[in-house]
Amino acid sequence: METKPLYYIGLMSGTSLDGVDVVIADINLPQKFSLLAAKTYPVPDQLKEELISLSQKQQNNELDQYAQLDVKMGRLFAECSLQLMNENNILPEQVHAIGSHGQTLRHYPDSSYPTSLQIGDPNIIAQLTQITTIADFRRRDMAAGGQGAPLVPPFHQAFFGNNDLNDKKKNRVILNIGGIANITFIAEKQSSTEIPVQTGVIGYDTGPGNGLMDNWCHKNFACDYDASGSLASQGHVEPSLLSLMLNDAYFSQTHPKSTGREYFSPQWIEKYLQRREIHISPHDILATLLELTASSISNEINRLIPHVDEVLVCGGGVRNLRLMQRLAELMPEKIIQSTEVSGLHPDWVEACAFAWLAQQTLNGLSSNLPSVTGADKELILGAIWQA
Repeated sequence: METKPLYYIGLMSGTSLDGVDVVIADINLPQKFSLLAAKTYPVPDQLKEELISLSQKQQNNELDQYAQLDVKMGRLFAECSLQLMNENNILPEQVHAIGSHGQTLRHYPDSSYPTSLQIGDPNIIAQLTQITTIADFRRRDMAAGGQGAPLVPPFHQAFFGNNDLNDKKKNRVILNIGGIANITFIAEKQSSTEIPVQTGVIGYDTGPGNGLMDNWCHKNFACDYDASGSLASQGHVEPSLLSLMLNDAYFSQTHPKSTGREYFSPQWIEKYLQRREIHISPHDILATLLELTASSISNEINRLIPHVDEVLVCGGGVRNLRLMQRLAELMPEKIIQSTEVSGLHPDWVEACAFAWLAQQTLNGLSSNLPSVTGADKELILGAIWQA
């Protein structure tokens, strides 16, 4: 007999700020995960500018701005959820919970007082939608000594590690290229005679994804991003600048590690440009930033043990054809393709992860991986705002 659907909504607004991704999924443990509906809703231009300004510390009255944006984002998340439900004839009483990542403004995992700040007031989401809302997923992991990031690898393991569409005899990396790029390494099951895996599942931020390129496009080309990598293709990589950037301390850190837009920022680019005595054209700088993203990602994947056979890519970066081409050239022995080949469109992986995380929390199940975040133990993540 067919089981009754258990609907969950997942909300994701990433560091690239290209929109609010909303999904409705039917999740019924232990096996069922079915994506019912998905859509990206735009972030209004003025709100986007305010978020970028605050995330990059360009405001003098940061506390006042934070308080206002927390409410604005809460309302936006609620409106997007209600709109997708209305478009698919889903009533609030049919949805068990909303899992909301929130919009990250600060992420300081390695400071004396580790913390991470996401806005989008879940009180407002729960009140306006009349649906139980789960948010604030990162800080419990940080309280246990973890990085609080990345949060998506447990979902990657659950979906891509046990999907019947997959060939399980492959060592697989799930590569998410948003504003920041992160990887999840899922090794095939090994016999005792094979090379041991470093740790079961590992995952971490490799460094910049689309974020630095988007910042440069906004400043120099009056556009939000480099569609298909066409602008970068008009430039040439400047080897000495690339070398300087790749020598940044973040890239030499061992995992677990995580970062954010507050680190890989326009100021980060300018720091390295100021060390150059010769003029470099905007197109050449963009080409170098693309190469930085491709190189920092491929360097990490190429050093994984055991050897990676397949890289499944999700996030906005999958549409940057030049970036995907460079990844293929830098990792010629690996199969590189979209997550869609394994049953989930690359645009919806992260939002689906937060729908999944919400059901983990409601079912009292852990949703962090200590091998990924470095936390002392597995934990139930997220706080619950009841409808």
